[in-house]
Amino acid sequence: MKPGRLQDQVVVISGAAGGIGQAAAERFAAEGAKLVLIDTSPVVFEVAKKLSDRTDRSSNAPLALQANITVDEEVESAVGQAALVFGQIDVLFNTAGGSVPADSPVDVIDLAVWHSTLQLDLNGTFLMCRHVIPHMKTARKGTIVNMSSGAGLRGSSASHAYTSAKGAIVSLTRVLAGSYAKDGIRANAICAGRVNTERIRTTYGVPGQRASTNDPMDGESQYKKYPFWFSQPSDVANVALFLACDESRMITGAAISADGGRSAY
Repeated sequence: MKPGRLQDQVVVISGAAGGIGQAAAERFAAEGAKLVLIDTSPVVFEVAKKLSDRTDRSSNAPLALQANITVDEEVESAVGQAALVFGQIDVLFNTAGGSVPADSPVDVIDLAVWHSTLQLDLNGTFLMCRHVIPHMKTARKGTIVNMSSGAGLRGSSASHAYTSAKGAIVSLTRVLAGSYAKDGIRANAICAGRVNTERIRTTYGVPGQRASTNDPMDGESQYKKYPFWFSQPSDVANVALFLACDESRMITGAAISADGGRSAY
């Protein structure tokens, strides 16, 4: 049998209990990865069990850890457990994050919304990188994939906290790439469009079926102009797989637009 594209690579995924993180866990497992699944939700244990049952990976079962990525001590502990169990960390995929309907322009946004959004989207990504990178430096190799957003590439969103956080992730990714290339570490960001996750379905709805919450981006009109803007979690997982494996070994410091062209036209 041909080895998988991530065969025996230890991959840490934050936000693995659902959405993009869960889709990535399934995709990476199919490519032979050893998985460390991190989430605040206990559902992460169910995801790990299903993967073990489905792929008959009893000798190489995913490690599920319940941790809050915005709390430094919890991140340090989770990453330490991952390194202790597997002996190395080859890939980090940061998917945990999101936005809330209360996000709004800077002159009216509630400060609590501003702080909580940046804490999750930006600081959570920072803390995961902070504790994983030393293990990669020791191994003299590693790959980091951060979830940004098409919103981080444009200035048109009314969700100013989310836009700021995702734009900062692009800059963080670039400085990681520049700082740690000498250590054999690559870093790239995925700037996705709207993805069919539970959060999106319940907050804004899907094409042809709006939710009760007002959509500041008017998704229905966007879908007509950008028919590839709305994607499935598996679509993003495929992009992440490419960036995580050696097929993309010459790509680092990039912000990959996976937003159906919305950042281009």
